[in-house]
Amino acid sequence: MRKAKAVPVLCTLAFALAACTGSPSSPGTAATPGSPATAGSPVTPSSPVTAGSPVTPSSPATPGIAPASGALPARLEVAEKLDVGLQLPWSVVFLPDGTAVVSERDSAQVKEIRDGKATTTGGVPGVVPGGEGGLLGLALSPDFATDHWLYAYFTSATDNRIARMKLARDGSGNLALGNPEVVFSGIPKASTHNGGRIRFGPDRFLYVGTGDSQRREQPQDINALGGKILRLTPEGKPAPGNPFGNNPVYSYGHRNVQGLAWDAGGRLWASEFGPDVDDELNLIIPGGNYGWPTVTGAPSRQGLIDAKVVWPSTADASPSGLAILDGVAYTGALRGQRLWAVALDGETAAPPVAFFTGEFGRLRDVAVAPTGQLWLLSNNENPDFAVILRPVR
Repeated sequence: MRKAKAVPVLCTLAFALAACTGSPSSPGTAATPGSPATAGSPVTPSSPVTAGSPVTPSSPATPGIAPASGALPARLEVAEKLDVGLQLPWSVVFLPDGTAVVSERDSAQVKEIRDGKATTTGGVPGVVPGGEGGLLGLALSPDFATDHWLYAYFTSATDNRIARMKLARDGSGNLALGNPEVVFSGIPKASTHNGGRIRFGPDRFLYVGTGDSQRREQPQDINALGGKILRLTPEGKPAPGNPFGNNPVYSYGHRNVQGLAWDAGGRLWASEFGPDVDDELNLIIPGGNYGWPTVTGAPSRQGLIDAKVVWPSTADASPSGLAILDGVAYTGALRGQRLWAVALDGETAAPPVAFFTGEFGRLRDVAVAPTGQLWLLSNNENPDFAVILRPVR
């Protein structure tokens, strides 16, 4: 992962804060590279492309899409900033009772955040952190209320793998983590490009974003696991109906997928890191080839699927976690140190708009809580924090 020095928070944040907000700028505003936005005001990037067509700095962000489609919120209010001692958090999921469960990459610990406090639930054995590897994505079983399975993607001594563990409250009401059961292994590992995002889809199958692990021959090989989105049963087998038969591969030609989310129409979207250019937001088609390492971005090559949104400068993005709320895709930027919002209209994506540029540093994950609020996880290699946002329309 590309590293960037954290930028200090620009607005004063108390433990429970609602005064610092982001509001969409007027159409046509663009940020020059490297210039900070003010107090969370969103700005359009200087040179994004959407759906393969260049967008000039004077192009509007077009928030006024048809009501049935996504429309950017008027602003995003910071409801709360939780300084609870997190260290390199990577993923957050929510229990039915609203408790947040967070993975920490290097400590290999799972923590719960409840009532403004973080406690350690347990450690995941077998995790070998290093570089971008460690304890990465989390996902809850679709039947978590009855089966209590928590899934985790992590780096071991030999590979990246997925295990599931029981997660339930003990007699004292504290969460307890059971022993891991490995359900899928053999995903290639490296110091970088480990992928790591896992999510259960509307079809109740487990989707897995993997990286090319610096092996450029893997993304175009449908029999290799690197540079893919995989689709698995809860037991870790290739899901029925996969495009290549009894094969876990769902889409290929990816470089490093770290964001997965579905819109209200059941369409899968994924955020992906480019090399030194062309970070992407992709609409995922079963069996689709997204071009890496042959192409990046949206070059309109026959047989390859163009990205719906491209950030030509990775300094503006480096997108990791992805969430979709009310028809708007939100992705956290690591190197770009901002929250990007993209209004979706079916298979079309509007030009991206930035919120909170430089205010929270590197953003690793974005998730929708049961309350309808957005959670952001920072990733600054200092004591990190969670930010809870309230979209206002």
